[in-house]
Amino acid sequence: MALAAKLQLRQSQSLVMTPQLMQSIRLLQLTHVELERFIEEEMERNPLLERAEPQDEPGEPEPPAAERTDAAEGDWFDESESAWSAEAMSEKLDSSLENVFPDDPGTTERLAPDLAAQWKSVGAGGGSGEGVDLEVLTAARVSLRDHVGEQIALTFADPAARLIAGELADGLDETGYLSVDFTEIAGRLGADASTVAAVLVECQAFEPAGIFARDLAECLSLQLAQRDRLDPAMRALLANLELLARRDFQALRRLCGVDEEDLLDMMAEIRALDPRPGMAFSGGASDAIVADVEVRAASDGSWAVELNADALPRVLVDQVYFNRVSAKARDQAEKDFLSECLQNANWLTRSLDQRARTILKVASEIVRRQDAFLVHGVRHLKPLNLRTVAEAIGMHESTVSRVTSNKYMLTPRGVFELRYFFTAAIASAEGGEAHSSEAVRDRVRHMIEAEAADAVLSDDAIVDLLKADGVDIARRTVAKYREGMNIPSSVQRRREKRALAVAGR
Repeated sequence: MALAAKLQLRQSQSLVMTPQLMQSIRLLQLTHVELERFIEEEMERNPLLERAEPQDEPGEPEPPAAERTDAAEGDWFDESESAWSAEAMSEKLDSSLENVFPDDPGTTERLAPDLAAQWKSVGAGGGSGEGVDLEVLTAARVSLRDHVGEQIALTFADPAARLIAGELADGLDETGYLSVDFTEIAGRLGADASTVAAVLVECQAFEPAGIFARDLAECLSLQLAQRDRLDPAMRALLANLELLARRDFQALRRLCGVDEEDLLDMMAEIRALDPRPGMAFSGGASDAIVADVEVRAASDGSWAVELNADALPRVLVDQVYFNRVSAKARDQAEKDFLSECLQNANWLTRSLDQRARTILKVASEIVRRQDAFLVHGVRHLKPLNLRTVAEAIGMHESTVSRVTSNKYMLTPRGVFELRYFFTAAIASAEGGEAHSSEAVRDRVRHMIEAEAADAVLSDDAIVDLLKADGVDIARRTVAKYREGMNIPSSVQRRREKRALAVAGR
């Protein structure tokens, strides 16, 4: 068979993901904090992007120069020395520190001299006090490692013991637990395990009580020992925490050798302890939730859906700067760079606008379909899926999925993630309208909260009650909902309610 070359014309379609298109898709699923971070990075790379400053709101007219001078001087500024008044500075520092640490005067006394020294140096250098933010200075929190380090310096005079204590402190996690084996530290430092163990015992006496523990039982034991409440009965209770988690009170009474009233008192003491003592020094900052959409009642009885202005990044393309710089471009490479920056800047602003419009469109459709929830509450939440919303607004289901991910809506009933309004449907026992799984979960929770000690509802009983109310649900689904809300089984709840009822007599 002879081989020959020939030309053929073929027509086909394909979807090409350009970098700009990929960027637009990525912007849809970014949270407010991530979007702000992304824009800051783009502004560093692109000189044509700039923040749009909000318009200055009309306010009170600026006072005359003489009035401004008098107000600025007052008790804060000593004109003769062009420096901060020492008396006023001390008084202001003490007042601010007491507001930040109202229950810890020791912290106030410890921080005040350092902050006063910093403030005095700044004021003496400039005289105007600009750049000094007292709230930033006083808001600095002491870390767990620093807090423990101070106690190590005061407790151990021997350099070797101080070194071992420092190694132990480095092994603390954020909750205050010792996350490394002290025998490992002994091998690394070339010390006896008994010496390290002795240092560990002294470290376990540090504040807050419970740090340097190696497990939950030891953490609670350290706190109880400090309160002089670690008796044999309490030791037996801490040795059987798994029975306490299962609420097996009968076995605990037998092991601890106490009656029901004493056991309840011991359980109350356990609940008053802190299982994670180191978290009080956690300095990690969490991102605050910023609602992307706000929903409020309109005057005509409908709902007004608006984008949150604080969550909308204000980015502009500096066309004037582009015209001025491009006119002075020396070669083609510079012109190409400026053209690329202008193209990327224009695309980013259009993508941000499209993102805002898409979020508003999806949120408006959600509000339209979940009107009963906004009026009456979670019991009236309707089943809803992504495809229903996508078809209603003429978008792809994947686009709606990206829009609803990590986006929040501020409603008269609180702040909810957009995903919250998408719930599975549970069939009606009477063949009517389906029920939202979230609404059914709320019914289960309220049923259990309202049950009495002598009438605890089993999962089967909850199923019967729901079916009588028109909800066709399986027992395993009720159990799944209950476990998802961290609600124990009926057997465990009955034990606890009976014990609480006996204690209340």
